[in-house]
Amino acid sequence: MKWLVFGLLMAASFGGKATLLAQAAGEGKKRIVILGDSITAGYGLERDEAYPALLQKKADAEGLAYEVVNAGVSGDTTAGGLRRIDWALGQRGADVLVIALGGNDGLRGVSPEQTEKNLVGIIAKARAKNPAMKILIAGMQMPDNLGPKYVESFKMIFPKVAETEKTELLPFLLEGVGGDEKLNQADRIHPTAEGQRKIAELVWAKVRGML
Repeated sequence: MKWLVFGLLMAASFGGKATLLAQAAGEGKKRIVILGDSITAGYGLERDEAYPALLQKKADAEGLAYEVVNAGVSGDTTAGGLRRIDWALGQRGADVLVIALGGNDGLRGVSPEQTEKNLVGIIAKARAKNPAMKILIAGMQMPDNLGPKYVESFKMIFPKVAETEKTELLPFLLEGVGGDEKLNQADRIHPTAEGQRKIAELVWAKVRGML
């Protein structure tokens, strides 16, 4: 019985050490946090089919010690992102922040001025946590049926903020995916798994150069 108890204690000890080692390994990695909406969250798909998970695979394949955090919430807006950015970054913060919000702002008719203000606020909060954080803004575009004036004003938000706030810019997160029935689910809004793979390629092309 004594040997059994001793064995169990040793196993628990080694198990605890293994857990601590795993946590330490995770904490040793730099972090890429992707603040987004349903597209980032992978709506209608498995979590590992969403582009943040695909970015993690790309980083791992290249032997890059980065952890990709999917902070996508379905239905979120830039206002929601502003409210939860501190939570999304957590105590460990981030080395790279990808802001992939704005689509729901446009669909709800939020004024471009307000969306711009929210994006600037997100960036300010992120930099307050880590002034050296690298930031990528992923732009969105609206369909023509919202009117040419609004569509153009909305499109210009993202390059304007990227220029004034000195961040990197991906002009359109859904480039080559938006509007393509083969790359979108039945709602014609959310990408299929193949569409997510194309988004991952676009985002990785920008993020890879920031690492």
